[in-house]
Amino acid sequence: MIQPTFTSSRILLPVRPGFIWFSMTLGLLLNFLPTAHWPGVPDWVALVLTFWCIRESRYVGMGWAFALGLCMDVADGAVLGQHAFAYVLLAYTATRQARRILWFPLAQQAIQVLPMLVAAQVIQLVLRLLAGAEFPGWSFLLGPALATLLWIPLTYLLLLPQYQPLEHDANRPL
Repeated sequence: MIQPTFTSSRILLPVRPGFIWFSMTLGLLLNFLPTAHWPGVPDWVALVLTFWCIRESRYVGMGWAFALGLCMDVADGAVLGQHAFAYVLLAYTATRQARRILWFPLAQQAIQVLPMLVAAQVIQLVLRLLAGAEFPGWSFLLGPALATLLWIPLTYLLLLPQYQPLEHDANRPL
């Protein structure tokens, strides 16, 4: 049996819903950049959505995934529902696996997230191919691989506002 390893004993503050909105919007804007279609560029919405579905499944779920997916479909001019379907399945899987994934250290969490991100890309690819698009080549798998490598820094970055200060101030309640 694998024993969980905790690298920090710091207690996290509750997440602010405004920060979730900000991070999702930033992921969406990064996907709107012209460089988003280059090989190896991760799907930022999928990555941030997966993170929040794992960490805060009470706030972020399939509704967020569907709305963000429709935004991406409209922005890309893709088959309507292509991103939405892939993101909803990604959110469902991430939410179902959240408790198990959080037991692992960050590097192993990244390995657990890789198949979910690859599956989301493959679902989008299959829907594109069914609509008559050409096969883009195997370079479409570079995006989820890079997103997996970015899992650790993204986790630290998105959890940064929730960290409590190390020193205790008697005038602060938390």
